[in-house]
Amino acid sequence: MRFTPLQRELPDVADVLVIGAGASGAVAVRELSAQGFTVVCLEQGGWTPRSEFYGASDEWELHAQKTWHPNPNVRRSVGDYPIDVSESDVNPLMYSGVGGSTILYGGHWTRSMPSDFRTKTLDGVGDDWPLTYEDLAPYYNRIDRDMGISGIAGDPAYPDGVEYPLPPLPIGKVGLTAARGMNKLGWHWWPGTNAIASRPYRGREQCVRRGTCQTGCPEGAKASVDLTHWPSILEKTDTHLVTGARVREIEVDDKGLATGAIYIDRDGREHRQKASVVIVAANGVGTPRLLLMSQSRQFPNGLGNSTGLVGKRLMIHPYAAVDGYYEDQLESWLGPAGQAIISMEFYETDPSRGFVRGGKWHTMPTGGPQGHRSGYGGKVGTAAWGENFHNSAELVGHSFEWGVVAEDLPDETNQVTLDSVLQDSDGLAAPKITYTTSANTRALLDFHIERMREAHLAAGATRTVTTSLMRDCGWHLLGTARMGTSADDSVVDPFGRSHDVPNLYVMDGSTFVTSTGANPTNTIMALALRSVEQLISSRVDQKVPV
Repeated sequence: MRFTPLQRELPDVADVLVIGAGASGAVAVRELSAQGFTVVCLEQGGWTPRSEFYGASDEWELHAQKTWHPNPNVRRSVGDYPIDVSESDVNPLMYSGVGGSTILYGGHWTRSMPSDFRTKTLDGVGDDWPLTYEDLAPYYNRIDRDMGISGIAGDPAYPDGVEYPLPPLPIGKVGLTAARGMNKLGWHWWPGTNAIASRPYRGREQCVRRGTCQTGCPEGAKASVDLTHWPSILEKTDTHLVTGARVREIEVDDKGLATGAIYIDRDGREHRQKASVVIVAANGVGTPRLLLMSQSRQFPNGLGNSTGLVGKRLMIHPYAAVDGYYEDQLESWLGPAGQAIISMEFYETDPSRGFVRGGKWHTMPTGGPQGHRSGYGGKVGTAAWGENFHNSAELVGHSFEWGVVAEDLPDETNQVTLDSVLQDSDGLAAPKITYTTSANTRALLDFHIERMREAHLAAGATRTVTTSLMRDCGWHLLGTARMGTSADDSVVDPFGRSHDVPNLYVMDGSTFVTSTGANPTNTIMALALRSVEQLISSRVDQKVPV
């Protein structure tokens, strides 16, 4: 990780201060800078050069167990902060750096479904969103082009009009085998949609199918926003990116308006950056942590927290998987990883199943002898050596994973708080996660596990191995500063503006009302695009500190 020196002097007062240089922060900064705003973005991590990714090396599976592990408590990079997970069923996963978690995500690119925005009306659970799929569709389309999405139009699970700028990636022998099983059962499947270039696209290379997407892409084929957004952003002279900047507090004036932030650089020095508007884009853990740390006389319980909902309603998407083993050689070390095919067969509620809502399935390759999930969930890497290594090596290429992204219902007891003891390297309170899977979630996972076993057996698997709840599955951190139309039961309005602080915005997964059952990055980015365009169009009415 590299921390770059500032190329230009920072403004005394920025028009907009953005905290976080990941997926949603990059969207906000790009739109603002294109409209001539003076923007400063503070990012606690640094740049990650492609030369630091080990996907093209023989030892990449070993580096996945430490250097490029998705759990910050395992990885312990200079940009990471520790997280207390002693009272959580699931470990939160994230990456601090320019690009955020798009550096290590798998590039699964699945839109939320129309029903996801109306769960209260349809199923009597959660709450309806203050917007619809149709409201978000044009922003989905624009983000798809920005990210260079590979896919094929016509999926019957979705409304018409979904097209992609690039053709789909090959589904390979894994996808063909899985599809045969689904066809035999009469279940829905579709070639996977991925934020991975199937052809050269806007300076990005074509995917070479290494299958190492979740430890960084050496070719730069995967659409991480350090490649898709930040290079063009930094051509603007009025846009400034400060790396190695850990924000300690968002400050307010006597009128309760945000005036900027105090941050700590990697030499331990404090700086104050003033701004007329502040946008927080620090993910579903980092954002509530910062708001809760930003206590003042006006906001003794944390900034924008008059409802007490900041940090509450945490949703994580519990993940279960079934690996199937086959006699045929499936070449399941090949990418994308990435998803070869997906299924929405069991996405919607069916009352006869005894639970509400559902989840999205996808197939993934299983990698080499160590396995593509080597080191996940606290596994000891050396357990795969010796005789176990030889046993695993004989099976390489003969298996693949069906996994389910399970919809997680909002529950105020699942939350992010400030730990009373644990601190980060700058002495700031670490976040504490309190999270328990519900009875509905457990029933949902059990049902999907059995159906995934059926899918493998129908495809010809000779045996299956189940992971009923993957400990390291908390990629999708959602709901901890939910949006809504009323200041009585939400933290921000439908465009991410704080009900309490009119020049403070949240633009990340924290604003989700319900979790949906789909990978959320494109919804996060589409929401950010919608929100920042509203901020820009209404700028003449924006309250700012004098």
